[in-house]
Amino acid sequence: MLNPERYLVTSALPYANGPLHIGHLSGAYLSADIFVRFLRLMDKDVVFVCGSDENGAAITMRAKKEGIQPQEIIDKYHNQFTQAFDKMGISFDVYHRTSSELHKETAQDFFLDLYKKGVFQEIDSEQYYDEKAKQFLADRYIMGTCPKCGHTEAYGDQCEKCGSTLSPLELINPISTLTQEKPILKKTKHWYLPLNKYENWLNSFIVDGELDNTYHHDATKWKNHVIGQCKSWLDGGLQPRAMTRDLDWGVDVPHEIKDSEGKKLYVWMDAPIGYISATKYWAETNNTDWKPYWQDQDTALIHFIGKDNIVFHCLIFPSILKAKENYILPINVPANQFMNLEGNKISTSKNWAVWVNEYISDFPENIDELRYNLIKNMPEHKDSEFTWKNFQETNNNELVNNIGNFVNRVIVLTNKYYNGIVPEFDQDSMFKGVWDEDFGGFHETEILSLHDELQDLNSYLRKYEFRAALKTLMNISAKGNQLLQFNEPWKLIKEDPESVKAIMNLALQIVNVLSVVLFPFLPFTSAKLRKILNLTEITGKGELLELLDELALGELPLETGHKINKAQHLFSKIEDNVIQKQIDKLKKSHKIVDLKITEPESDNLMEKKAIKDIINFDDFAKLDLRTGTIKAAEKVKKADKLLKLTIDLGDDERTVASGIAMHYTPEEIIGKQVVLLANLEPRKIRGIKSQGMILMAEGSDGKLSFINTDMKIENGSSIN
Repeated sequence: MLNPERYLVTSALPYANGPLHIGHLSGAYLSADIFVRFLRLMDKDVVFVCGSDENGAAITMRAKKEGIQPQEIIDKYHNQFTQAFDKMGISFDVYHRTSSELHKETAQDFFLDLYKKGVFQEIDSEQYYDEKAKQFLADRYIMGTCPKCGHTEAYGDQCEKCGSTLSPLELINPISTLTQEKPILKKTKHWYLPLNKYENWLNSFIVDGELDNTYHHDATKWKNHVIGQCKSWLDGGLQPRAMTRDLDWGVDVPHEIKDSEGKKLYVWMDAPIGYISATKYWAETNNTDWKPYWQDQDTALIHFIGKDNIVFHCLIFPSILKAKENYILPINVPANQFMNLEGNKISTSKNWAVWVNEYISDFPENIDELRYNLIKNMPEHKDSEFTWKNFQETNNNELVNNIGNFVNRVIVLTNKYYNGIVPEFDQDSMFKGVWDEDFGGFHETEILSLHDELQDLNSYLRKYEFRAALKTLMNISAKGNQLLQFNEPWKLIKEDPESVKAIMNLALQIVNVLSVVLFPFLPFTSAKLRKILNLTEITGKGELLELLDELALGELPLETGHKINKAQHLFSKIEDNVIQKQIDKLKKSHKIVDLKITEPESDNLMEKKAIKDIINFDDFAKLDLRTGTIKAAEKVKKADKLLKLTIDLGDDERTVASGIAMHYTPEEIIGKQVVLLANLEPRKIRGIKSQGMILMAEGSDGKLSFINTDMKIENGSSIN
């Protein structure tokens, strides 16, 4: 399916029990928005759907915690989502919600049809029940130790530390999050999707790339980590998975089915169908038919998600669609990995996040600046990181100094030399070219070269390589800067005014091109630049396709004689105090500890010293002492006293430079439980960013010994 007639693009439905953070944007929404805006520029038939996921146990958990009704929770966050997405320029064609009657009807019809076809298995099974709360426990009402990574706060459906998808019965030492009691196992009946029956087909679909006799990986090869995660599940053997739950909030199992009272659809049965109900809603409001977008084999279905949703979108939902029959399957699921924050994982429970609504409030005029940074650092193939300092650097050194500087100089000089009129020029004018440093006449070669650059950019976008596409865009702008810098028209104007006309015309053509190709990445900047050029705003109706056609013919898209407007700054520098305010805000809001860590002052870490001055209890209470286990240890080159240690703190890992190499070998301390002072300000030792200090005691013989507990306890436990 290399040339589909239409596209149906989805972004993962955000769960309506908490606000959006920048990890969500970089994971599933910016990438989809860029791709959809690009398709619109190429005059493609595309529908971009999303909506709030408003069912499931986590919403009722939050409602109980806050003492309000679930409807109040979902209304609050649905409204917040719609505002945040709009302000961030995420251009959904429809943003729906799974609490709507249309969605409930669509999901129930889906389930009932599969039931009548005999797809489901009815299974009486033992599931966890809270005797004190007198109810069966949904996955999110159960917490325990992850059997795969040992994280002690894994939920019954997923470990948020390692990302593994779980079932409640896999948890070690489970407890009810409602009462903190240990649940019992009690029989209940549910309807299961027999994923094991689809195993061979899924192998062909995911691993081999076979889709209705079309090699769908040709449309764009699936990412290795997507195929790899699916393959690990398939290799381990799939098991039937329950499609219903004992819940009091969600979509009812159709009442036509016997023993359905009190049963709700499992969120991963219900939520993906939200894409279909959202498309139906869009079709109704636009007086068109939804079916071609879900049932026509000439439609390309593409899911943009984070890596924690790969299993559901690549294995479970395709199996549901396959069982339903006559529905298309995704040609790609370009899942991104995770974005971290200031050296640590984003954590909603610990308030370690940059919240989108707060960013919009603090930086209402800098939306594209955030989009740029998140796209440049997008976790396309591996986890990436956001830092406020890097945000400042990309703005000041790239947006301001590259695009902003180039556009401003071109507009200012055009107004100064030609009263804002795009100049006519002599084809034989001599100047340094843009894509080489040789002197040559202004001719079609430069325009054709610009066309080739745009084709490269388009190729990256078609392959979901958004970082590379953004870099190509920035290279075009950089070459515009080179055109001015090499030729210095402000000096050349007196001795060769005809060549300056040619230089400035080409520079204006590049600015015009930028105003179009900025649209997928920085839409607000594109609109601002179009106003400066006195051109109509980009609406996504084939403008890039038209531009490519003109450039391919060597034509000038910006006509001579066109009048532009006065210069305006596209971007402004962000000062140090503004960034420091955000860093301080992040530290202050963090609920557990300041994750910024420390290094000792010297290699001689453990000198025996006299007892220091008396301190009060408040000073002592500032120390954050944690238990941890040494996972790895190695010697530091050219530092006889230092070992580089990796410490497991449960939900965090620390690197520590410790001056104990004269007392212990790396091999003998791996697996040793230690006590770590975890909240010191970081420093570097011999190039190592040391992230804490291990507590040691020095004996009378000068031998250092570890300070530890008298029994093995969980990593990350506080010492009070």
